[in-house]
Amino acid sequence: MHSMPKPPAQMPAFDTWNAALAYAANAIGARGFPDALAAALRLIAPFQMMNGFIYSPNGHAFDLYNEKIVAERAIIVDRYLAGAFLLDPFYDAVRKDQAERMIVMRDIAPDDFTQTEYYRLHYGTTEIIDEVGFVMQLENEFTAVLSLSRTGTAPLFSDQDIERLRAASPIVCVLGERHWRHVPSLSLEIKNAAPAARIEHPLLTRRELEIVTLILKGHSNISLAAVLDLSTNTVKVHRRQIYAKLNISSQAELFRVFMA
Repeated sequence: MHSMPKPPAQMPAFDTWNAALAYAANAIGARGFPDALAAALRLIAPFQMMNGFIYSPNGHAFDLYNEKIVAERAIIVDRYLAGAFLLDPFYDAVRKDQAERMIVMRDIAPDDFTQTEYYRLHYGTTEIIDEVGFVMQLENEFTAVLSLSRTGTAPLFSDQDIERLRAASPIVCVLGERHWRHVPSLSLEIKNAAPAARIEHPLLTRRELEIVTLILKGHSNISLAAVLDLSTNTVKVHRRQIYAKLNISSQAELFRVFMA
């Protein structure tokens, strides 16, 4: 059981914050940089976990920083990199806009995101209850997201937490980019990577695959209709046809068909 963090009553003293940032900046390029950056960020908003992933322009995902993850690595890292990242709201967000910034999971997730199998397996199993991410630009048009997560019985990030972290995001992104911009052996890893993960099936039409993707990401029928400019009834018909073609009857089965 995770202990509940006590949010700071006020921003850290200016000299304390500057010292923490200087320590992190001095650690750029060294193994201790992520811990130094996390220590600085905890001065303004406590969190239990920091981890991150890299996304290539051709649809691959790679490990950025997951050194502190041990027991849940198969869930948080291996399954994610194998293809579950396609359902991640952060991945969707950076595909649409690679600008350096901070993004908040609950602001960008689809309306039924917490009802998805992806959420149940990834967030439910790891006990992540809230997450923010810093978008960083690496070389060769690669984009990275460094995430801070609240877990277990911790409270959600407060509006004040979000405001403080967002204000700090420019320096966080710059420091992170300096440290991770030239990720060792990434070019070779990309060259030898398996084909990019995709949601596809020979029995389904392009429109049906589009609907499947949105369902798996957590869009309700109403949200699907709005995104695709269709009527809700039309979406329901498509959904019934998809389930019939695949001989399934639930979203859990749909998830297994495409994310097994």
